[in-house]
Amino acid sequence: MPDLRAVALGVGAWAGALLVLLLPGWVALGAVVAVVLVAVLLVARRTVAAAWLGPVAALAAVAGVATLQLTLVATSPLTALAEESAVVDVRLELTSDVRVVSGRYGDLQVVQATVSRVEGRGTAWALTAPVVVMAGAGWPRLPLGTTLETTARLVPADGEEAALVRPTGEPRVVAGPDVWWDAAAAVRRSVRAAVAGRDADARELVPALVVGDDGGLDPDLADDFRTTGLTHLLAVSGTNLTLVVGALLILGRWLGVRGRWLHVLAAVGIAGFVLTARAEPSVVRAAAMGTVALIGMGGNGRSRGTRGLGVAVLVLLLLWPRLAVTAGFALSVLATAGILLLAPVWRDALRRWTPRWVAEAVSVPLAAQVACTPVVAALSGQVSLVAVGANLLAAPAVAPATVLGLGGGLLGLVWAPLGVVVGAPAAWSAGWIVTVARWGAAVPTAAIDWGTGPLALLALTLACLVSVPLAPRLLGNPASTLACTGLLVVVMLVRPPTPGWPPEGWVLAACDVGQGDGLVLRAGERAAVVVDAGPDPALMDACLDRLEVEEVPLLLLTHFHADHVDGVAGVLEGREVGVVEGTGLLDPVAGVEAVEAAAGRDPDVAAYGGTRRFGEVVLQAVWPPPGAGRTDPSESAPNNASVVVLAEVGGLRVLLTGDVEPSAQAALARDVAGLEVDVLKVPHHGSRHQDLDWLTSLRARVALVSVGEDNDYGHPAPDVLAALDAAGTEVWRTDLAGDVVVVVRRGEVGVVTRD
Repeated sequence: MPDLRAVALGVGAWAGALLVLLLPGWVALGAVVAVVLVAVLLVARRTVAAAWLGPVAALAAVAGVATLQLTLVATSPLTALAEESAVVDVRLELTSDVRVVSGRYGDLQVVQATVSRVEGRGTAWALTAPVVVMAGAGWPRLPLGTTLETTARLVPADGEEAALVRPTGEPRVVAGPDVWWDAAAAVRRSVRAAVAGRDADARELVPALVVGDDGGLDPDLADDFRTTGLTHLLAVSGTNLTLVVGALLILGRWLGVRGRWLHVLAAVGIAGFVLTARAEPSVVRAAAMGTVALIGMGGNGRSRGTRGLGVAVLVLLLLWPRLAVTAGFALSVLATAGILLLAPVWRDALRRWTPRWVAEAVSVPLAAQVACTPVVAALSGQVSLVAVGANLLAAPAVAPATVLGLGGGLLGLVWAPLGVVVGAPAAWSAGWIVTVARWGAAVPTAAIDWGTGPLALLALTLACLVSVPLAPRLLGNPASTLACTGLLVVVMLVRPPTPGWPPEGWVLAACDVGQGDGLVLRAGERAAVVVDAGPDPALMDACLDRLEVEEVPLLLLTHFHADHVDGVAGVLEGREVGVVEGTGLLDPVAGVEAVEAAAGRDPDVAAYGGTRRFGEVVLQAVWPPPGAGRTDPSESAPNNASVVVLAEVGGLRVLLTGDVEPSAQAALARDVAGLEVDVLKVPHHGSRHQDLDWLTSLRARVALVSVGEDNDYGHPAPDVLAALDAAGTEVWRTDLAGDVVVVVRRGEVGVVTRD
């Protein structure tokens, strides 16, 4: 039997962090005190065993650390300066690699850092505070470990950072990275060099497998990895460390290393892995879970592994309490727990009628998948049906791709040609993993849409819990195992229609594409006009699949920001697309180029004023008129150049507004005076920058807000929602309801949602 006492410590620690991080301050404090008092009272009365004090002590300790960290951030001088948007001089050390993020107004360099000195408002402070630096694309890209000084504006931050740092001047390098960071960077470069001449997908996958460097991975391939449950291979995970340190120990034994020196060698391997992959909390978490897996491989592995898991969770949360609310932490802990607690029982059941190697190969990914499924569904709204099979097929290639990829990088530091030779089989192995991901994602029902509502997730969690005692009985019987496998294969190969979807009488859909727009107007049987394509091709393609759209006579892109055009490839996927149109302002250029690359042609300019018919849809572009430009210098020119469309479909008048801002809205109020519509697509995802008088004057019965869940922009703004509600308009949001569809049935207008 596994030893669950240490696991209880980890559960207590996790609960303590969640209480402090998710509840308001005094409520969290009261909850922690209440738990401690109740536990002490019950133990004193001998109602429960004294062993319960251990998990309660872990809860209190982690809650105390989390409270202290929150207090330090809240009382930091940086936080106060950020609230005032102060311009200061800062000295900071970069603690992560630079990530380039495509923003609404161009690319941003994002990097984590620690501030050691700040001077502003006539005062200087020496301190230690975490921040996030957000610099423009032209700011010099500096390596991790660099200490620099710069002038910057401070902006309030959410989470554990004291502030966001927006540089206004050039960086002045004070000190370069320490030698170990230079050595780690050299290994990462050498890993890439060892596979540089290989297939594009394979050469980008190898660095992801070895050190979690997935910066060059094709976004479509990353989507395929998500669909097939292989995403864990793209990030630094315990599997990476287990393979690397395991290979190091095998090499050490071959060279004659024995006894305690093997432990020293393992410790050196773990430290080297953490440094190479970057010593960030997520990397240390992965290393901890990998160490637990190594412990579990030894004698009495199941009990030792569960003890190691509990202690690892406790220590990690004492160091970084905020890990408790990250998806990566939850997935890593649950997967490790599943492999330690469930896999051995399920393996023994399978061994009654299969060879040991088959039982091992099936039980491990199956246990990890069952343990992680509720969290994955909460993040993606989907349940993968191919994940276990994909992991089973990919598994033989993971070890050679990882170990030989690292080996090629290390040997390449000594002699580059030797690194290339060793890197070749790593790339071949990675190529097989890519093939598995591509094939798996192409299965008709690779994943089923489950939704992220509380009832859906509760039902899924209960199903996974029920499967724990049932699985050994099913797996121990060859007939039941083969029957379940056959049923799963049939479901995967035959895509079933979504029950009740598309709803009868649908005329307009706002697709749930995250933080962006993707509108669909029904033009006929399996045909639709699409206005904007959202930021994600997979989400746009899935929405159109659900609506059974096979023909798109018009794809209209209101403007070229990424959240409206990056999903164009999803519209084109397997569909006949006619005209592709956009606004006349070809800005930003990156968006225009993305459309040209996806569509294979330049978008035409939508004609202003004329009325056109596409099947059952009649369209008229009412903005921008010829010569219109930015009407207010403080507003976004691309937003105000959005094509605004007045459509008639199913007997309804629909106004689709792109991202037009107040000055363009005011101009529309003048140009199209007295306009009233049935359905309004709220401009700019419900941003607070609106002409509320104009919005409410439209007297729309239904307003659609296409917006991403928990977005960083504050969309939709409460005052916009309140104004529409006061005007008698029924507001529907994709972040809360998923796909939102307007239907007309027997002359009545209604709304149907998927969540």
